[in-house]
Amino acid sequence: MIGSLIGCSQSMTNLREYLPKVARSEANVLITGETGTGKERVAESIHRESPRHDQPFVCVNCAAIPDSLIESELFGYERGAFTGAQEGYPGKLRLANGGTVFLDEIGDMSLAAQAKVLRVIESREVFPLGGRRMVSINLRFIAAINQDVEPLITQRRFRSDLYYRLNVARILLPPLKDRKEDIPELLVHFLDQFNLRLEASVGKPSPELLHCLMSYDWPGNIRELRNLVEAIFIDPPRGTIAVVDLPESFRQIFAAYVTDSVAEKERLVSTLYKTNWNKSKAAIQLNWSRMTLYRKLAKYQINEPTAGRHLFE
Repeated sequence: MIGSLIGCSQSMTNLREYLPKVARSEANVLITGETGTGKERVAESIHRESPRHDQPFVCVNCAAIPDSLIESELFGYERGAFTGAQEGYPGKLRLANGGTVFLDEIGDMSLAAQAKVLRVIESREVFPLGGRRMVSINLRFIAAINQDVEPLITQRRFRSDLYYRLNVARILLPPLKDRKEDIPELLVHFLDQFNLRLEASVGKPSPELLHCLMSYDWPGNIRELRNLVEAIFIDPPRGTIAVVDLPESFRQIFAAYVTDSVAEKERLVSTLYKTNWNKSKAAIQLNWSRMTLYRKLAKYQINEPTAGRHLFE
């Protein structure tokens, strides 16, 4: 599973090397990173590579649980514990007993709720609402937060004692804008996924589209890229994917990149003609290295013309 984490960047290589060591331990884990960087996927990978892999993995979206319901949702309740409790409910923590619980977006929990979670981590016991005794649990805790933790502690919005309990193994997931070399591999992965699921045959991106994807900063990170690919399959193109095949919102975003790309291509072709296709001279005039020039030739699919042949044949 850890080997399936996608990307050739140094950060992803380091992550694939570190995660098996974390998985084999019983240490609590704190995963930090922007929304959409794949924190839940990393948590699942740790669980599936751990000795607890055949036990439950339960994800709790802390941001989605109102503070008034946090106890009943996490610790459970007995029948008749409150009006409407017709049946008992074990709670997320007992459902995960023996396995791993993933507390996603734990930074959105109130300080009161954080104190209750801290007590469970320390005592390994829960007290269901309406119950008569403590119930022992055996859990590994993985938590994720999409904010810088240290400023939250300084602002007294996150408990330092809970932070120290969770921050045993720390994993930082970089935003997609800091690992753009992974975009082509991620793109192919998502295209393959949707082609298989929808029995479609959408092709590869055009060089122009790939240039746009690599130029964009992806504020929504990997999730935004996946959503873009899914949108392409609403009206799937035949063959190569071009900018025109994207949703209108992305066509507008990429308009500037397309203009820049066309201008760069025209400048390259013009310089090559002026230097009679002497690539060394062209690179000097463009203030590029020869390697950069060759990459641009491949990117724009520019071939040196021969007698009677068109430049872009």
